[in-house]
Amino acid sequence: EITQSRADRMMMAARAIFGLQTLASLLRLLPERDPHGDLFVMSEYILDRIDEPEAVSLIARFELQLLAELGFGLDLSCCAVTGVTDDLIYVAPKTGRAVSCAAGEEWRERLLPLPSFLREVDISVNPIDIAAAFTLTLFLGSALGIAMGRWRRLDAALDSAVTLLLNMPALVLIVLIYVWFGLTEAAAIGAVALNKLPNTAVTLREGSRALDPALMEMARSFRMPRLRVLRHVILPQLAPYIVAAARSGLALIWKIVLVVELLGRSNGVGFQIQIHFQLFDVTAILAYALAFVLVVQIIEWAAFQPLERRVAKWRT
Repeated sequence: EITQSRADRMMMAARAIFGLQTLASLLRLLPERDPHGDLFVMSEYILDRIDEPEAVSLIARFELQLLAELGFGLDLSCCAVTGVTDDLIYVAPKTGRAVSCAAGEEWRERLLPLPSFLREVDISVNPIDIAAAFTLTLFLGSALGIAMGRWRRLDAALDSAVTLLLNMPALVLIVLIYVWFGLTEAAAIGAVALNKLPNTAVTLREGSRALDPALMEMARSFRMPRLRVLRHVILPQLAPYIVAAARSGLALIWKIVLVVELLGRSNGVGFQIQIHFQLFDVTAILAYALAFVLVVQIIEWAAFQPLERRVAKWRT
């Protein structure tokens, strides 16, 4: 039985039909019955996005992989003349190797241009996604948590919604966001943020409930403005909770970004892990995991621990 049908999507767009014809004509070049695992994974990925603008660049990468498996692969990793890996803008037609701008200046009329999307290979987690989702969840979650901790009616009104988001599986929420809003940058950031926002809100709500009532009474007796109360009374007491929410939030967002990339992006570590999973390449998957651990540990030593010591000075 058919588990996934793509025919209806393809019939609605002429570009999708043309892309399918292009893939089919390319696949006919392969020897019959020879296994090509990489091409199979790539073709499935392209067919899921055949009606999107990025399909053009994906088919170009498919052609490069096809040439490699036929024994005519291009070497675009470094300059054929100098060996440098930066500023590669040409391809030598006779050797199929990349050439840098400086080395190919003299023979530029005989060289082919190297498209930018082929030389800009991104295998890292998108820092914009992480920064945007982290900032969004920290500020919105903190504001929501403080408000719920201070006003009981608001807490009673939003408690069920927060609990629902807190217990909804991350994968389900990500898939729903992609289905409703498409495979866009905003959808990716929103999916990551919604997965973390309830955790931040609950943490800051409990911190807000634990505020020292004597300090709040002192602020009222001195008739301090609300902004000064927030800055000098509430936030210093909530600092440990904010740091805890930031620390756990970054760790959770970092993981969810991988799932988002795996499900709906054409680059990034999540996409690369998907490819290695299809090939059962455990070594490459463990290498990516180790890189993640090292990066998070550096952030912990360089940012969170100094920040935690600084915000806790007023207690000593």
